Amino acid sequence: MNKISRIAVLCFVACLVLSPALVLAEDFALDPAVEAQYTAEKNTAKSSFGYLGIGIGAGLAAIGGGIGIGLLSASVVDASARQPEMQGKLLTTMFIAAALIEGLALFALVICILCLFM
Repeated sequence: MNKISRIAVLCFVACLVLSPALVLAEDFALDPAVEAQYTAEKNTAKSSFGYLGIGIGAGLAAIGGGIGIGLLSASVVDASARQPEMQGKLLTTMFIAAALIEGLALFALVICILCLFM
């Protein structure tokens, strides 16, 4: 993957991650007269985009955690096949790393749920 495509993928992921915060942001800089012109339909559309962003963020957190644990498990199985005498130490390290990966994914899901109810 060349440098430009890496930057494009990074920008896309950043947009997906930041979309709930941008959509749910308050419009404090509006003039009171302009703010009174908002209709219920526009507010509903704004909140629905927020829910969409939260759903995408939660899905990405779950997918990322699953991919991380899958790669970790594949590496430990491969290393155990090469050196069976190290299997105990490898499994201990794998469980610690899997707990950290799962904790990060759960933290991301909790942030999405907090954004949902705020």
